[in-house]
Amino acid sequence: MEVLITAGEQGAVGHLGPDLLGPDWDPAEAERRLRADQARPAGEALLDQRNLAGIGNVYKAETLFLRGVDPWRPVGEIGDLAALVGLAQRLLEANKERPGQVTTGVRRRGEETWVYGRAGRPCRRCGTPIRSADQGRDPDGRVTFWCPRCQS
Repeated sequence: MEVLITAGEQGAVGHLGPDLLGPDWDPAEAERRLRADQARPAGEALLDQRNLAGIGNVYKAETLFLRGVDPWRPVGEIGDLAALVGLAQRLLEANKERPGQVTTGVRRRGEETWVYGRAGRPCRRCGTPIRSADQGRDPDGRVTFWCPRCQS
């Protein structure tokens, strides 16, 4: 932990992208930053805090599932990136004041997510087994979860 005077904040966090839960949330700036590297896989780009700050691995996987985007699809091939960014923001907003993370709308234990943490289990939409694999390079690489049928 580092304690900063207000004047030093920009130097410490100025490289971060727009904060999805911040009072100055700017979806257009987040989209612009994501589009800066058209070839980058969507799953990696969403976790890069320089693009937009606040999406973690759960929201990355769930947002991509809900928009039907394969985590390895290049950002430049996503037709409606604004809708993807908007959905991510709404998911975080909906969960900010509750314990746990719920993306399905169901709070019962084991039913909170669509794909995250569900490798090998049937997709809640189509029944295809959920897959998982490492994505990205260390130290930023993370395991990702997706439905190969719903996110093709």
